[in-house]
Amino acid sequence: MLTEREAAILKSIVRQYIAWATPVASSRILNDSGLKVSSATIRNDMVHLEEMGYILRPHHASGGLPSDAGYRYYVETLTDIELPVEEQLLINHLFYQAEKRLDEWLSLATALTAQMVHAVAVATPPRVLTCQFKHLELIFIKDQLSLLVLVLYGAKVRQQLIAFSEPANQAELSATSNRLNGLFAGLTWEQLSVKSEELSGNEKIAADSVVKLMEAEDVAESGEPYLDGFHFILGQPEFMQNYRLTGLVELAEQRRLVKSIIPQELTARGVQVVIGKENKAEAISNLSVVVSHYGIPRKAVGTLGVVGPTRMSYVRAISTVDYLSSVLSKLVAGLYNEE
Repeated sequence: MLTEREAAILKSIVRQYIAWATPVASSRILNDSGLKVSSATIRNDMVHLEEMGYILRPHHASGGLPSDAGYRYYVETLTDIELPVEEQLLINHLFYQAEKRLDEWLSLATALTAQMVHAVAVATPPRVLTCQFKHLELIFIKDQLSLLVLVLYGAKVRQQLIAFSEPANQAELSATSNRLNGLFAGLTWEQLSVKSEELSGNEKIAADSVVKLMEAEDVAESGEPYLDGFHFILGQPEFMQNYRLTGLVELAEQRRLVKSIIPQELTARGVQVVIGKENKAEAISNLSVVVSHYGIPRKAVGTLGVVGPTRMSYVRAISTVDYLSSVLSKLVAGLYNEE
């Protein structure tokens, strides 16, 4: 347990190291923290902080820099983290001007996150955890061949050619579509499969095709992630040594970045911070991740996050990811008529 003074010293070291990327001397801590003690007292407390693993010192006479544990203590003691109101209003305005398309929203979200945090931003499209039937159309092509157009909640459209056992004209196909739309509205593929047992003929063939399309959609991987901001970290002191950046770039190129940065225990709500060696992937064990889910819990969920040096501005990263996740959640809810 840290004393009140040790906590103030540690927070000062973290703040100043984030700002300047150089070891923090006792004189700078004294000026920053407002503590009414001598530099010698500060240095003694720094020795204790080093012994407890909260700070590191290149050598005994140098200033201190935070360890992963020091950053963790700092993050856990942050309170009232919010973006300034004027930035919230600007973000809302930019999304209002954007095209009403999911890909436009995610591109804008990653660009804004990267720019505001000066780190690599990543977003995954919301994955429908259990897709739901919304609407279908059967379109006559020739003889017994028709095109099935399936619309799922979440603005997803799938198409498939199907061959019916009996010839049907467009009017008959439209009647079949209307009947199936009434039977299947809002159902999952499992529920729809049970309902389809009551059908026969062309209706049964169409229903079976819908079940297969929806089942495949449920097991499909999420879409390609949206990435932005690699240029922001190239100039950071931590990445002057190329090997520190190589692992991150390789993960992105091998399409393993998202799986590597998202904690398995990531909660449905709220921002999570993973610092340094807390990351499971060795390639990012010298980086920090600030990440959050967005969307509709248990229905359609995506991820928004940033990856950067452990020396990132956690206040900025947490507030940005938190607010933009809430904006994306509201937009996705609109796609599902759940505003």
